[in-house]
Amino acid sequence: MKEFDYVIIGGGCAGLSLAYELEIHEKLKDKTLAIIEPRDEYKKDKTWSFWGVTSHNFDDCVKKKWENFSINIPDKTNYLQCKNSPYQSIDSGLFYEKINNILNENKNISFFKDISQIDLKDAFVFNSVPSIKKDHRNLWQHFCGVEIETKSNFFDDEIFNLMDFDCDQRESVHFFYTLPYSKNTALVETTWLSKMNDNSQKDYDKQIKDYIENHLNLKDYKIIYREEGAIPLFYPIDKHEKNKINIGTAGGMTRLSTGYTFLNIQDHSRYIRENIENISNVKKYKISTKYQFLDEIFLRVLEKHPEKMSDIFFKMFKASPKTVIKFLSNKSNFFEDLSIILRMPKLTFIKALFY
Repeated sequence: MKEFDYVIIGGGCAGLSLAYELEIHEKLKDKTLAIIEPRDEYKKDKTWSFWGVTSHNFDDCVKKKWENFSINIPDKTNYLQCKNSPYQSIDSGLFYEKINNILNENKNISFFKDISQIDLKDAFVFNSVPSIKKDHRNLWQHFCGVEIETKSNFFDDEIFNLMDFDCDQRESVHFFYTLPYSKNTALVETTWLSKMNDNSQKDYDKQIKDYIENHLNLKDYKIIYREEGAIPLFYPIDKHEKNKINIGTAGGMTRLSTGYTFLNIQDHSRYIRENIENISNVKKYKISTKYQFLDEIFLRVLEKHPEKMSDIFFKMFKASPKTVIKFLSNKSNFFEDLSIILRMPKLTFIKALFY
């Protein structure tokens, strides 16, 4: 079996982002890399969206950017701006194509379907496959989205709806999310924050159909793309192993209160690339302990009081949008954190400290 200097387990967002970062900075000219990925072909299978608070390598894969957004609960809507850090949506199909076109030019990079095909003995391993212990108490962000197309212009593509809580909550936290890519195409997504114990929440197609036809009042449309997924709102098992670093969700790059992962992956990839010559001894990269603590409290409240969460999210965005966006994207300072915290129901959050 062939030996490699580096091995990336999982050729998804985290694995490919790291490989691309190493390749474009010429860290693989004299080093070999194996990427373990079982899929037969790369095609669009996900949409990654986030606030543009930092730069990344994939501006040419951004399908659309927005400088205006809304969030609403029954009978109330808040219209907000995000000009300083526009919300952007990346098409995974364009992302895969861009990266693989570059990686395929380097003879030092090889793809394999199974880890048994290579010798790991002397390799440094970057693992993006999370080790998740099944636990009925764990919270998940699970979702299904469809991209729809209408015959006539229907959407205002200058504004997207981040959260619409005007829907059936089923004793959990449920909202819809609409990204209008053009005046006649949009991604409409149903999102749940729950323990995934209740299979009745997974009638996603029925939920989306009802929302589009009875809430958006859109009858004439066709579905051109569908995606489904689940993001753990807890940290996977990440034990220290010699010559191995976990990346992506496996490495704690998902912000637990939001599910945002894409930009954290890019920051982590950059950190690894900057330290690749001494990678065996490098300090572990992680999301700030401050956010881990705040997210833990937030998720305790979400678990105990799902009925309060729509109001909590709505009140959060009553602060300066710039401040909220920085907070949600791990870029806020102490005073910005404080301005968010002061808008939360204080007694509820204080009690959560002792759950």
